[in-house]
Amino acid sequence: MGLPDGLVAFVKADCPTCVAVVPVLRQLAASGRPFTVYTQDDPAFPPGLDAVDDSSLEASWHQGIETVPTLLRVEDGRPVASAVGWLRSEWEEFTGVSALGPGLPDFRPGCGSRTLDPGMPERLAELYDADSLSSRRVQLAELEDEFEAMHARGWSDGLPVVPPTRRRVLRMLEGTPREPSEVVAVVPPDLVECTVEKVAVNTVLAGCLPEHLPAVLAAVEAACTDEFNMHGLLATTWFSGPVIVVNGPFRRRAGMNSGVNALGQGNRANLSIGRALQLVVRNVGGGRPGGVDRATLGHPGKLSFCFAEDEEGSPWEPLSVERGLEPGRSAVTLFAGAGVQGVVDQLSRSPESLARSLAACLRAVAHPKQALAWDALLVISPEHGRVFREAGWSKARLRQELDELLTLPGSELARGAGGIAEGMPPHTAEGSIPKFRPGGLLIVHAGGTAGLFSAIIGGWVSGPAGSQPVTRPIDS
Repeated sequence: MGLPDGLVAFVKADCPTCVAVVPVLRQLAASGRPFTVYTQDDPAFPPGLDAVDDSSLEASWHQGIETVPTLLRVEDGRPVASAVGWLRSEWEEFTGVSALGPGLPDFRPGCGSRTLDPGMPERLAELYDADSLSSRRVQLAELEDEFEAMHARGWSDGLPVVPPTRRRVLRMLEGTPREPSEVVAVVPPDLVECTVEKVAVNTVLAGCLPEHLPAVLAAVEAACTDEFNMHGLLATTWFSGPVIVVNGPFRRRAGMNSGVNALGQGNRANLSIGRALQLVVRNVGGGRPGGVDRATLGHPGKLSFCFAEDEEGSPWEPLSVERGLEPGRSAVTLFAGAGVQGVVDQLSRSPESLARSLAACLRAVAHPKQALAWDALLVISPEHGRVFREAGWSKARLRQELDELLTLPGSELARGAGGIAEGMPPHTAEGSIPKFRPGGLLIVHAGGTAGLFSAIIGGWVSGPAGSQPVTRPIDS
């Protein structure tokens, strides 16, 4: 939308600074230079200046006006310079008119433009930017129930979803500076290119807020890597699905839960971020139960499994730092998890005893006689973490102790040993075998401060043949 050449001012009556500079605007109008005023809220304001009525905010939106008063210098219909707020010296230099605003203070800050009112940016984008979204519009019949219609079209994971209206998607896209058309990843199993806009659509469906979008984008990128192997994770008959662990300042900005009931229900950010990733895989990539998703039993975490690490209360460095990112950097780590196995130890007061309890429970991941093929995510609660903190054990020390305790006699693991047909191949009966491959045991800190319980999240087939944990930074 072009503007008249010359000086152009954007003002609103509901702005004390705009009201104060009305005499200045009259001076500019009387200077003989081309001068136009656009008013955002009152067509009669400023009085006597025959302002252009911009109460629709179309001109303000197209020019990106964020503060009033804003003074533009326009050439060939396009702004070439601007001044924001009232600063006498700047306005005099900008306009070439001296002695502006006698009696006014030298400086007064401006006010927020009406284009920034709550809900207004996406409303204006909906009205005036027809090309801002490229997704196909689905028209519902007048008598269709929108929630039932979305379920019938297969957009839901079984629970109600939020209608992804154009306005809601535009509002969601305010959560990232990335262009809507940017391809985030190629999503399996159908290997479909997924744009930021498509992620935003599914993030709306999941019930996220715009500030959650950067974490969902990072999770989609991580899930669609060869290392994480989302296609294999879908196709396996095992229980597993993506587990998202969030680190860094993003946790607090998004209001995530790392404390009481961290792995459970009740927190919007935790649940909706995890759910959004699953909906992207379902709706963009075609990964649906009964199709490519062939899990024999599955588990409730395949709806959403996302939580924040309690970094502030942790005795150790965050998972993201351990995995190579700098401290203070927000990140997601994806792990192929198969559900939660509780660990009860209410009596151990030494780190040696507690480590033995944890090792005994970790041995049961997948099967006590299976080794090397399965990763695990160990979630240490604050009360168990306190035992290690008070003893001065680092995370590396705990992992070393667990590795030693979980290096198992092959004779106990071989098929047929203990009267159990399941187990490792017969040739492994000689020597010892580690339960987990190097790097296959992740350790994080989360949970409420009462309860001597921790948790084990067993994994899927590990390493290059299956899924490996992947960490990606969150770009806010």
